[in-house]
Amino acid sequence: MLVAPHVAAAARAMPAPQVHQAPVARPLLTYEGGPAFTREPRDELFLLAVGNFVSQRTFYESGTERDERYARLVGELAVEDPEWTAGLLRWLRGEGNMRTASLVGAAAYVRARLVAGASDGPSNRSVIDAVLQRADEPGELLAHWTTVYGRNVPQPVKRGIADAVRRLYSSRSLLKYDTASHAFRFGDVLNLVHASPDPEKPWQGGLFQHALDRRHHPETAVPPASDTMLTAHRALMEMPVDERRAVVTGPDGSARLAAAGLTWEALAGWLHGPLDAAVWEAVIPSMGPMALLRNLRNLDAAKISAEAAALVAARISDADEVARSRQFPMRYLAARTHAPKRRWAAALEQALGHSLANVPALSGRTLILVDRSDSMFWDTVSERSTLTRAAAAAVFGCALALRAEQADLVEFGWTSKEVPFTPGEPVLDVRKRFHRLGGTHTTKALRDHYRGHDRVLIVTDEQAAPYHPGGATEPVPPEVPVYTWNLAGYHPAHAPTGPHRHTFGGLTDAAFRMIPLIESGLRATWPWTAQDDEGTIADA
Repeated sequence: MLVAPHVAAAARAMPAPQVHQAPVARPLLTYEGGPAFTREPRDELFLLAVGNFVSQRTFYESGTERDERYARLVGELAVEDPEWTAGLLRWLRGEGNMRTASLVGAAAYVRARLVAGASDGPSNRSVIDAVLQRADEPGELLAHWTTVYGRNVPQPVKRGIADAVRRLYSSRSLLKYDTASHAFRFGDVLNLVHASPDPEKPWQGGLFQHALDRRHHPETAVPPASDTMLTAHRALMEMPVDERRAVVTGPDGSARLAAAGLTWEALAGWLHGPLDAAVWEAVIPSMGPMALLRNLRNLDAAKISAEAAALVAARISDADEVARSRQFPMRYLAARTHAPKRRWAAALEQALGHSLANVPALSGRTLILVDRSDSMFWDTVSERSTLTRAAAAAVFGCALALRAEQADLVEFGWTSKEVPFTPGEPVLDVRKRFHRLGGTHTTKALRDHYRGHDRVLIVTDEQAAPYHPGGATEPVPPEVPVYTWNLAGYHPAHAPTGPHRHTFGGLTDAAFRMIPLIESGLRATWPWTAQDDEGTIADA
């Protein structure tokens, strides 16, 4: 075709058309470079919430990065799905026993909904009230709010805290938690939220006034004469120092300490001296099982008597006490590590067994994979603990295997191998047979050990290495359930979600109950609810 010269010249003068190419999507990878998959926001938040101790640095993420991701996800879902998010926060503080995550989450929930002007779903006030379950927590929530969001505390936050104060403030909690180490004392909380006494607690008005006096006029603060505990406590505080040890070690010393609400934490300061065997033996009857658990090394150092040690062992291994404490099994494992004397071994083994009561006895054949990669050894279950995720994962893998009808227990990293065990063996004995195995080759472990099992359980941080183009669970047929326990709450998932692919966070008893719920035909998406085929909601 011929083109006129002036047209050709004009064409040459025109700028070349801009070609807009769509940006090339970068594949999502695990932190180790393996193929990864995006989670639905609720899945991501749940895993992060139960696997995250606030401000904790982990192998792949800083504490700040995790905290910001947590607050962002809570805020987004508080507006988009307030019923679900409120349920998560209540569960975290209740069955989940994740105190700080629930408090920080409740603040983020309210903040996001106030900014968005959202009014549907559970009230901001009720969510704040629900997560406050210990008497020091109203002050902790206020300290968090004023640090992160400023000194202006919204009315829903104040009212929710006031509701909690009426439930939680008592003479005993005042003595235990109203101390100078707290940024917000009881009196500060009362001044800020203006909580009125509970009409059904006629003594609470005097208690509130005494809390205010302690905060603002400590030198003249006198407890109400009608409050026997606070009066007895004041009498002990005014006792001459050289007479105090005789009171503790006397025949009614234990009862007198309990009547005065004098805790073991305050005892050394009150005595102006160390806690020897006689003092420990006097205070042991008034200590809770978790306080005893934390002090096993101190009791050993003081050389308490065999009779007193037997009482401690009975308390920490009592099934009802373990159930009431709601402690993670890792607490007993940590105690066994930190208190190596043989006289505690049997009691701690019993307590560990009681704490695993909700682990299901799985029918059929179960393959259990326990991650022994380096990142599992680097991270601890919390910043205050020396217990690694590797140790916690091994304990749960052992417990599942010992309870199952027929199980193959496998440790994996770069390589993998079966961990031998005999039904009825102590969990801690089986745990000693695990090793450190370097990287994370989940796919190879499944290829080598999956042999037509009825289900697969993987306890891991999900950061699989780049040795397979598909998801880590691809060697398992799609109709066979695979349950992944993600201990760290990282963003990248090692496998896609699907009808028979389930991921849980942390290592809570409530999460373990999901296996029989799912396999009995219930559609149990979250630990706090179960939905049957007709769409009705029941408690999980």
